[in-house]
Amino acid sequence: MRIFTCTPVAFGGGPDFFARDSGLLCRGFQAIGIESRAVMPGERKPEDGDDLIRTDYKNLESAEWWKTLGIDGIVLYAWGRPKFRNVAKAIRDAGIFLILSQDSAGQVSPLMGTRDWLQAQWTYGGAGRDLKSWLRFFKLVVRGLSIGLLLTDPLRAQHLKYGDFITCVSPLVVERYKKLCRWYGGSALANRVKMIPHAVESRFQYSEQSKQRQIVCVGRWPDITQKRPWLLIDAIGKLLATDDSVTVVIAGNLTPELTEWHSKLPVNKRSRVDLRGLVERDELADLLRESQVFYSPSAYESFGIAAAEALCSGCSVVARRSVVMPAFEWFVSEDSGMLVDLDDAAGHATALIEELAAWDYGLRNAEKISKHWSKNLHTENVAGKILNLMTL
Repeated sequence: MRIFTCTPVAFGGGPDFFARDSGLLCRGFQAIGIESRAVMPGERKPEDGDDLIRTDYKNLESAEWWKTLGIDGIVLYAWGRPKFRNVAKAIRDAGIFLILSQDSAGQVSPLMGTRDWLQAQWTYGGAGRDLKSWLRFFKLVVRGLSIGLLLTDPLRAQHLKYGDFITCVSPLVVERYKKLCRWYGGSALANRVKMIPHAVESRFQYSEQSKQRQIVCVGRWPDITQKRPWLLIDAIGKLLATDDSVTVVIAGNLTPELTEWHSKLPVNKRSRVDLRGLVERDELADLLRESQVFYSPSAYESFGIAAAEALCSGCSVVARRSVVMPAFEWFVSEDSGMLVDLDDAAGHATALIEELAAWDYGLRNAEKISKHWSKNLHTENVAGKILNLMTL
């Protein structure tokens, strides 16, 4: 059997691409003995992996081109977007089994529930932090209630109808897409919606080493609206003032504000905050294995791959409760973390203190957390779930 993956966007095709999403799933299929390659448009680049096929975008919209690959199935990472519907149509017309992977929090249309959709647009806009965020919010709402309902939704429905299955990355998103698909195509389309999470590299696992009283935070911190580094600074500041033994590691692209904040901390607190910056994958795996808690101050996440990697490494997770953080409802469901209901620095700091206490009182078990989430999320296991869908 030959199952390929595809994303219709010309991303880089180096090691980072093969560490997540469609690239990693390709490797997952290979790990369980399925011949697999990843497909992307664009010119071939020096760093591209040998198992990446580059082609002209027009070929992705050609059923005849897809037939030349001689494959049994494709997992298409195209977000259900109308602009990529002709790619899905070409794959379907070629007679190839098509799985449409939805990397989404499930708030792509007001049809999924107006109140939650409005709350999502408020968050995506910036939650009213300044005039620009208010303007973004109103723009998102007006567009969603006009062009969205009249044009985007019918074209998205057309895209989704080409799939043999429509997969979503967490249980709540499955329910949201089922509701949407009932609008689009009744129960027949809704029944095609299934739960398949994003895959996690098998390097992220627990190795029975003792966990340190340590919190790790990973993010693209210059992405201010989504990752909220200002909240990270305030919450960790309150935590350090309360807990005199915890250490914190902050990994990922840093901002000037993070660096300045760190430099101004008193020496006894600064020594307990490690601004690690960008780290290699093996270093990140070691960091997660030795830490107790993964903390995400994000405003929104369609999934949260860093949190998933932490769970497989035996960390518990702390994040906000939100309609645009649906995977985290699942992530904390196995005594593996807690969600914050009061979404401010005090609320986040309190949750971190309580989560550390849960470790102190033996309410968290690194081996149990790792085993459960590795079974659900490691790449070969996710690939196996997709193979099972194809052979139903």
